[in-house]
Amino acid sequence: MTEPLIRRHVQDGIATLTLASPGTLNALSSPMLTALEDSFAALAQDDSIRVVILAAEGKAFSAGHDLKEMQSFRAALDAGRAQFQALFDRCAAVMQAIAALPQPVIAQVQGVATAAGCQLACSCDLITASETTRFGVNGINLGLFCSTPAVALSRRLAPGAAFELLTTGDFLPAPRAHVLGLVNRLAPPDRLAEETLALAASIAAKDPAAIRLGKRAFRAQLGQPLPEAYATAGATMVENALLPATDAGIQTFLNRR
Repeated sequence: MTEPLIRRHVQDGIATLTLASPGTLNALSSPMLTALEDSFAALAQDDSIRVVILAAEGKAFSAGHDLKEMQSFRAALDAGRAQFQALFDRCAAVMQAIAALPQPVIAQVQGVATAAGCQLACSCDLITASETTRFGVNGINLGLFCSTPAVALSRRLAPGAAFELLTTGDFLPAPRAHVLGLVNRLAPPDRLAEETLALAASIAAKDPAAIRLGKRAFRAQLGQPLPEAYATAGATMVENALLPATDAGIQTFLNRR
């Protein structure tokens, strides 16, 4: 039997999805993207899951798209353009599925995250990284500007910092990525999983309905003009304030005073 490309483990309301193709540096091939799509679709329907961790096996979190697969498209003559478009459309759908998931998603990046692999990490809500991790959008070194990874990267970094990486092909070491706000938490390599789990447990302990409402509103307002952003946030605050669990939480706090 073929080994699964993604392994899933659930404990205490935290689902860990592990990219399990270290031999390909966890490349985002069409089969890997399909496996991610299916995994996220299942999680979206599972109210028992409060937080998702996206991890990987081996020395790379993900090296990005499968270059051998991409080269095969070039040999397909007229069909090649359609195959490239289908690949990038599917990849975009996977990245947007992360944003659409009701649960917060934490990327646990233990090795290099390059090109679409960097895009995958940056599409998550939070990033924890090993102190030895490096991030890159290095396609320009091969003559391919990482235009689609730029979408996720430019939403986590200042535009100038993102554009520098995109145009130089340089790697961004995790400590510098932490200073720039790309990475939320750093850890020694042997403590990365522990640090990620602690962050996930802290979020999982909060009211899940409030977290889900909050993620939806946070993602929505990011791309809106200021008046629309406040309208979105205000409507969410009303919905949140009317939840029974919120009422109980506020009353408990008042009773302590």
